[in-house]
Amino acid sequence: MSRKYVSCLMCVGLLLATATFPSCKGLTNNNASNDSASANEARIDNVMLPDTTFQSVEDLDYYVEVLDTATSGELNSLADPYDGVDGILTFRGGLKRDARRYSGTVKGTPSKIVQDWVAHTAVRGNWGGGSGWTGEPVYIKWSDAQVAQFKNSSPEISANFSNEEIIVGSLCGEVYFLDYATGKQSRSPLDVGNPIKGSVSLDPALNGSLYVGHGIPDNQPFGHLGIDLNTHQIAYTWGRDPKAKRGWGAYDSSPIVAGQFLFWPGENGTLYKYERLGDGKLKMHSALRYVVKGDGGAGIESSMAVYKNYGFVGDNHGDVLCVNLNTMKPVWHYDNHDDIDGSIVLELENGVPYLYCGCEVDRQADADARTYFVKLNGLNGTKVWEWSAPSARSYQGDKHFDGGLYCTPLLGDGNCKDMIFASFNQLDGKGDSEFLAFDKNSGKLLYRKPLNFYAWSSPVGFYNEKNELFVVIGNSSGHLYLFNGKTGDLLFDEVLSSNFESSPVVIGNTLVVGSRDGGIYRFHLE
Repeated sequence: MSRKYVSCLMCVGLLLATATFPSCKGLTNNNASNDSASANEARIDNVMLPDTTFQSVEDLDYYVEVLDTATSGELNSLADPYDGVDGILTFRGGLKRDARRYSGTVKGTPSKIVQDWVAHTAVRGNWGGGSGWTGEPVYIKWSDAQVAQFKNSSPEISANFSNEEIIVGSLCGEVYFLDYATGKQSRSPLDVGNPIKGSVSLDPALNGSLYVGHGIPDNQPFGHLGIDLNTHQIAYTWGRDPKAKRGWGAYDSSPIVAGQFLFWPGENGTLYKYERLGDGKLKMHSALRYVVKGDGGAGIESSMAVYKNYGFVGDNHGDVLCVNLNTMKPVWHYDNHDDIDGSIVLELENGVPYLYCGCEVDRQADADARTYFVKLNGLNGTKVWEWSAPSARSYQGDKHFDGGLYCTPLLGDGNCKDMIFASFNQLDGKGDSEFLAFDKNSGKLLYRKPLNFYAWSSPVGFYNEKNELFVVIGNSSGHLYLFNGKTGDLLFDEVLSSNFESSPVVIGNTLVVGSRDGGIYRFHLE
């Protein structure tokens, strides 16, 4: 057995051993023993995953460019930097991209979704305004000290600025800042030069750094930005990368902070690793550029999930990559058949990270096209289960809409702890979309419910005092649906806008979500 496989197996054993500690603690009332076990758990939780490479990486041609050789690339912490922050700062909340920890709360069984306010963006060019896919807003609850600091430093603070703020990128090419309570502008909109399709990301250090990716090249430079909220100005810009494996330079992926670094996947087929300097400033540390042999460069639109020092991304050719974030070298590669736009969702089971990932129908021939939904072992890329179904494109004149999965799945909790939910488009030759629930352990399809027209928006969860799950999902004909997560019973369905492509952010019994009609909406459940 090769050395690299031995090291990985040792890591798996170590992780599995960790999972026995909680049950051992429950067998004794000895406080000293409990403290010792807790300390041992914490120690193992802080152990790096191995620097190893599986045979599947031989499918790739790649190289890592290190631009800062004087700075160590090793993460200085394996803790989740989004823990303990009073807000939702990046797409689906944090490193696992699971949204579960950021679910809402309701009383009893909700039956209505009611509009609280709508804020209107500018409308410009072919892409209009409001927000599109993925378009999830940031919600942040600033401290009183931070509110005072912004009022002193930023020239664009309005009279409506308060502790609770919504920040969202718009298709009109501006970033909007809204008071969560009223929807009124808390700061002046900031023009970033190009339409934004993805989800903006706020640095969890709360030092005023906001990260924004361009979606459409109306102007140059076309790339991604760091913004200093203290001065309300762009502090860093990255444009065309002549070394990239692919020429398309959009950034729909929402960047993620791990340790002292920021990781930003690009649609140019590159994963960038940045040193965070604060105040919106970034310094590139290294970059991973890759292609699958014989397949050309593929862009990354999905947002990266992270466990310890491993990052997980899916690309437009269906490739799932695990990358060692210390070295930026691939650990393993898995082929999930077709274009992956929905982000990978990560969950720990007995100390092992498992991944959930679905694909669209983009590159396959119409006659035998299928969408695939898989569960993978994150340590080695092996498949646990796979579900698939025939899917299709729909054609409207010279335009077509791909079938399959665009959303990021929602892991259940409470009475749905063994379930995972997602919307799929144009299954079995049908032109609409459906809301599906699966058993996350076996991959068994539990139910499927019809949705009118296609659904790209990601489902979000609300729990009541009995820990029962209720799921809200929007679609591209402006419907918002409310389902009982356990049974799939439809509790509410109403047209509340013209097109909800964006994914909502959830706060308490409310959700904030953008629409292609030029509006950013707040709703509540009752």
